[in-house]
Amino acid sequence: MIDVARAFVTEYQAIIGLVVLAVMFVGFVLERFPATVVAILGTCTFLFLGILSGRDLFSVFSNPAPVTIGAMFILSGALLRTGTLDAIASRIIARAQRHPKLALAEMFLGVYVASAFLNNTPVVVVMIPIMLRLAAALNLGAKRLLIPLSYVAILGGTTTLVGTSTNLLVAAVAEENGLDRFGIFTITPVGLVAGVVGAFGLLSIARRFLPDDTPNQIALSQDHRSFLSEVRILKGGNLVGRRVGDVPFARRANVRLVGLKRGGALRRTALADEKLQADDRLVLRLELAELLSLRANKNVAIGLTAGHDDVEQDEEEIVEAMIAPSHPAIGRRLIEIPFLSALRVRILGIARFRKTPGPDLPNARIQAIDRVLVTGPADQIEQMYGNPHLYGVGSTTEREFRRGKAPIAIGALLGVILLAALNVMDIGVAAIIGVGLILVTRCIDADEAWDSIDGNVLVLIFAMLAVGLALENSGSVALVVGKLTPILVDVPPWGLVLATYAISVLLTEVVTNNAVAILVTPLAIAVARDLGVDPYPLVVAVMFAASASFATPIGYQTNTLVYAAGNYRFVDFLRAGIPMTVCVGAATVVAISLLM
Repeated sequence: MIDVARAFVTEYQAIIGLVVLAVMFVGFVLERFPATVVAILGTCTFLFLGILSGRDLFSVFSNPAPVTIGAMFILSGALLRTGTLDAIASRIIARAQRHPKLALAEMFLGVYVASAFLNNTPVVVVMIPIMLRLAAALNLGAKRLLIPLSYVAILGGTTTLVGTSTNLLVAAVAEENGLDRFGIFTITPVGLVAGVVGAFGLLSIARRFLPDDTPNQIALSQDHRSFLSEVRILKGGNLVGRRVGDVPFARRANVRLVGLKRGGALRRTALADEKLQADDRLVLRLELAELLSLRANKNVAIGLTAGHDDVEQDEEEIVEAMIAPSHPAIGRRLIEIPFLSALRVRILGIARFRKTPGPDLPNARIQAIDRVLVTGPADQIEQMYGNPHLYGVGSTTEREFRRGKAPIAIGALLGVILLAALNVMDIGVAAIIGVGLILVTRCIDADEAWDSIDGNVLVLIFAMLAVGLALENSGSVALVVGKLTPILVDVPPWGLVLATYAISVLLTEVVTNNAVAILVTPLAIAVARDLGVDPYPLVVAVMFAASASFATPIGYQTNTLVYAAGNYRFVDFLRAGIPMTVCVGAATVVAISLLM
């Protein structure tokens, strides 16, 4: 019986391979399981049927693309940890009040350029809260900015080989199939054409097809991401006598100045030109990483104590705790919370889901499920763990920015790009050396580096590489090529590029883009060789189409991110994305046909 089954699989393995692939596509579309699980199950099916051997399976781990992608994730993580992107965004937001339209253009240009040299997914992760603040500063609905944020990041990612994991993946698969290595700027001319046309496309659809919302409506839902805190200006520090508007940390993109306290009075307006005096307190709303970074500033004292002036702000232990509903101080001011007077600790800040506590730190009335950030000596912090009125007491997982290391992180990334562009070494090797440099110089800690790697992406890539190899071994690719060649034999080269782009972009809208890249790239190369035409334009078409997903929130990771953050409807992406797909696709096909 087993021999009969083996004989059947051997005889019809090409058709069986296509059936397995079709079932996988259905699984991707239905999303009953994550894409990674579907890909792994497909790989297991090919292993069970004997179409894929164990040796074949382990051979995919020698592919350099996933390792390169992982290294680029870490390099991107170092730029985030050193506050490089945040510094750029801070400058743009500072200009928004004076030149709003110019600031908006600069922001999108910055996203485009950053996405060309960093993986565009972490760029969008960082820019979402910044874009929300910019929308509030310009009195715009955030929904009008978040979809363009994703689209611009996608267009920027297609400008260089390192902008998206898809580009690196297609290049690696093409090299495995006998094509010459892609340079880091090989696709840049086509990417610039797509970017320019996409920019004009965005401007055209912005008013008619982008949804609108009430200004600040979405921004309010992000308040749980930041803490209310206050800093006291220390006597003898270099902030005394400076204008409030010139205080460096108050001008950053992830910091909002709430008010100025002097002599017990709280002022909220006309603060920029006020000169600081010793013991003034600035009331701030800021992200946790920025709050932790501020502890290193020797010109200010952060947070709140209850008479324990010997509590240093750079104590070793920092914990987060949640106020339990049973807490006896519910409704009372934070300064009156019992453990603050009983323990020698400092409260650095308080956070509340979707609401802003206030009016300042000591007078904030605590509510159930508020989060407080506390620092103090280890023996004092240890007593908080036994407090029945505090939930989830534990060390915070967030880290402070390491802005002093920013030049090293920037230099490492530029070095990787230059070494690859000048063909001094392979981009994967250069990226690994760059990772070694940022780790040894502590731009990012090892655990943070590993956390910055998207494991789902890497597992999906390895699994789909195995599936692609199984389809090659089974003859499924040859079967499809044999059917397509007679149909395409009389099609001009530009028609082949158009057909490849159209098929790839349609699949990308419903199936994960990395899977499309792995499956369609070898197929396009095989068809080109059978027809006796240059396969490079078809490979580049796959590269662009597998990233240029505009019409659905599930086709590309950045769309999914803004879909959730902006509370969009599925149809919002259809209305804005279909025109973008058509105009960018047409420009890309023309550019590939003329330039490649």
